[in-house]
Amino acid sequence: EILKKKLEKKKRFDSSYDGIDENEELVAERAEREAQKQRNVEEFEADDDEARRGFLGYQPGMYLRLRLTGVPCEFVRHFDARRAVLVGGLAAGEENFGFIQVRIKKHRWHKKILKNNDPLIFSIGWRRFQSLPLLSLKTVVAGEERNRMIKYTPEHMHCFAQFWGPVTPPSTGFVAFQTVANSVATFRVAATGVVTEVDVGRHKVVKKLKLVGEPQKVFKNTAFIKNMFSSPLEVAKFEGASLRTVSGIRGQIKRAVKGDNGVFRATFEDKILASDIVFLRTWVQVHPRRFYNPVTSLLGPADGAAWRKMKTVGELRRERAEPVPVAKDSLYRPIERRPRKFNPLRVPKALQRALPFASKPKDDRARRAPTYETKRAVVMEPAERQLHTLMQRIGAIRNDKTAKRNEAQVRSKAGLAKRIAKSSESLNTYRKDERKKRFRAEGKDKARAEAKKQRAAD
Repeated sequence: EILKKKLEKKKRFDSSYDGIDENEELVAERAEREAQKQRNVEEFEADDDEARRGFLGYQPGMYLRLRLTGVPCEFVRHFDARRAVLVGGLAAGEENFGFIQVRIKKHRWHKKILKNNDPLIFSIGWRRFQSLPLLSLKTVVAGEERNRMIKYTPEHMHCFAQFWGPVTPPSTGFVAFQTVANSVATFRVAATGVVTEVDVGRHKVVKKLKLVGEPQKVFKNTAFIKNMFSSPLEVAKFEGASLRTVSGIRGQIKRAVKGDNGVFRATFEDKILASDIVFLRTWVQVHPRRFYNPVTSLLGPADGAAWRKMKTVGELRRERAEPVPVAKDSLYRPIERRPRKFNPLRVPKALQRALPFASKPKDDRARRAPTYETKRAVVMEPAERQLHTLMQRIGAIRNDKTAKRNEAQVRSKAGLAKRIAKSSESLNTYRKDERKKRFRAEGKDKARAEAKKQRAAD
């Protein structure tokens, strides 16, 4: 009887307010659903509630009593009727754990950018858990696509992240937080994104690695390099890799030297110096960390103090009042390079005699005794003295005019620099806004393309 009254009330409401033109298929489907409901009501009108529920199940809007088994005692002890509890189910495959790759973007209202391997609280599907995301960006280097690790999330772009957690179907959206405490006054949503892939073993995240070595022995175009590797096995892994010296001479790793740990033979385009430093630029794989901390806020008081989250390094330093450690090798210091002294070029006398006159060295030796031109006295005539005095006065006037002209140029340049700085500031602001718009549009286009590709794959 109650269901019949509700249907009649809904029918009167729809007849009063539904006047919008709709799709014919939608209208037909809705009419069929309403007719089925009416047939169900007429068919089971004489039956009791138990028999009706056995055939139709529980209808929306009904109150149920659920009996749960295996619930922790803390849930009952700290139960609060003011906190809503959502009941759902998980598929059989969602009980497994693995590495998940997501496309993530920092929320534009969140004040700070997110750091690599900083703990984040993910809300995916029915689960909330804390994990350590490994951030990366897809780059193409020499025709090869790599997932390059980045230290921070981009400002207005999507990036990829890999973390350990329960297996979630692709195209599932999620929200990430840095904290779930109610005491935070700022915007708490740190990032949003969507799951792209599960079991990301084929998507390796790499970062740059620069190895440094020094020449041990230098021959014509060959040299023995030391202090770059520690064993012949490491040298064997990098055979054929490209080398480069500080002076720009390119080379290649050939073979490890027997008997010396880590010393190898390399060939170069030209003869290198014993003081050269040899670099090897390569890539090394970075593995995500297996960390999973489920949010158990319902097993404690309402303020959520019972659940302990992993804190970031910044939070720990603020609590302990510890300064940020500074590595001495990472500080900029003035570079002092001693001037190099090259040996003078000595051409053999036999070769000098064979050279033409234009190619012969013409080095004038420094005179030890003063010459006649330097020690002679100059006595000027009265007319010459007057002319010399006049030229000195003209030179003084010219120097004064030049000094005034230079001062005026300095003042005009200072004014011009101020005007340019003012205009460049407004131009930079305009370019920054345009860059934000472009990055936002590119991110949306990329997200649409990924979603379209995912739908085509499904």
